[in-house]
Amino acid sequence: MNRVIFLFPLFLLLILSAQSQTPQDDWKQLFDGKDLTGWKHVGPGSMTVEDGLIRTHGGMGLLYWTGGKVGNCVIRVVFKMRDYNDNSGVYIRIPIEPREPWMPVHYGYEVQIDNQPEDSNENEYHVTGTLYSLTKPLARPGKPGPQWNTMEITLDGPHTIVFVNGVKVTDYTEGQDVPPKEADYEPEHGPRPNDGYFGLQNHSKDDVVFFKEVAYKPLKK
Repeated sequence: MNRVIFLFPLFLLLILSAQSQTPQDDWKQLFDGKDLTGWKHVGPGSMTVEDGLIRTHGGMGLLYWTGGKVGNCVIRVVFKMRDYNDNSGVYIRIPIEPREPWMPVHYGYEVQIDNQPEDSNENEYHVTGTLYSLTKPLARPGKPGPQWNTMEITLDGPHTIVFVNGVKVTDYTEGQDVPPKEADYEPEHGPRPNDGYFGLQNHSKDDVVFFKEVAYKPLKK
């Protein structure tokens, strides 16, 4: 009996050690819940930290991570809309450090946040989790405000995969067919870099979105 008692704490230590080595520890948190250290805003509007959350104000602008380009990684963003539906996005594959908000639109990708694009006379190619105006959603799992959503964006070379709330929405590889451009504000077509800057969009004064987590981890090959 004494031997069993001795081995039981050892067993717990082994479990805790294994948990401490789980992939979740590979995530690098880029927002500390206190301030926007490591981030920079360009364009109209702004972003602030309120009650431990990043909050969008006005727009259209962009808050980007200044730590450099990322690739072959997973970006995780946890967000919620203030209203039943609001508009925002996560920019990826931006080729150079942003100085204004439209270069990221036309030469990077915007992973859209908007559960009801039809309300703005846009089609399903503009729904949460799509590459804005370029990819058709495989599903529409976005939750309305004020529920939290988790978006995970995998950048694997030229391959982009987006999951929203654990459901795959986008699976796109550079060079695949995309719909014709229909409006001036839709992105230019053409290849995007494997590595690039990324950031968060503040869309307009009527669209308020909160972010409580922004993190990334390298892909394990």
